Amino acid sequence: MTISPGARPVPYTGSEKESLHTSLDRHRDAVLWKLGGLDDEQVRRVMTPSGTTLLGLVKHLASVEYGWFCSTFGREVEPLWFDPYTEDMAAGPDETTARIVEFYGRARAAADRTISELSLDDLGTSWNGNTVSLRWVLIHMLEDTVRHAGHMDIVRELIDGGTGDHRPS
Repeated sequence: MTISPGARPVPYTGSEKESLHTSLDRHRDAVLWKLGGLDDEQVRRVMTPSGTTLLGLVKHLASVEYGWFCSTFGREVEPLWFDPYTEDMAAGPDETTARIVEFYGRARAAADRTISELSLDDLGTSWNGNTVSLRWVLIHMLEDTVRHAGHMDIVRELIDGGTGDHRPS
């Protein structure tokens, strides 16, 4: 997945859906940017007592994008090669950086199709049986992505001193 320099701004007068989607995309791009220029050892380096790694966070975000945007609304999800409830925060030795980044790209594309095809008021059923709107899912995924992008900011700074929320233009 190619990320353009800088971050696309959230439109000042855009619709609610456009603004939420653009904001989510900005943080999705930041997540991938945090991997840029690092080698395989660095993206897997454990930097916290909880075992957090940059690559593990990308894998987690991919699985939850599929779960919230696709499973919730009865859309196709690619078969996962791991248990999303116990193995989504860690990257195994057989899981390459490219494989996980491509997985995240496919999850984003599938989520984007759902966002494009549904209205904010369309309803789905979450993994725990709750009825949720696309609006709620967009807000939830924005919160989750921003939270983990913040984790990635700290981990990246600990690895090589790199800081910032988006690649400079």
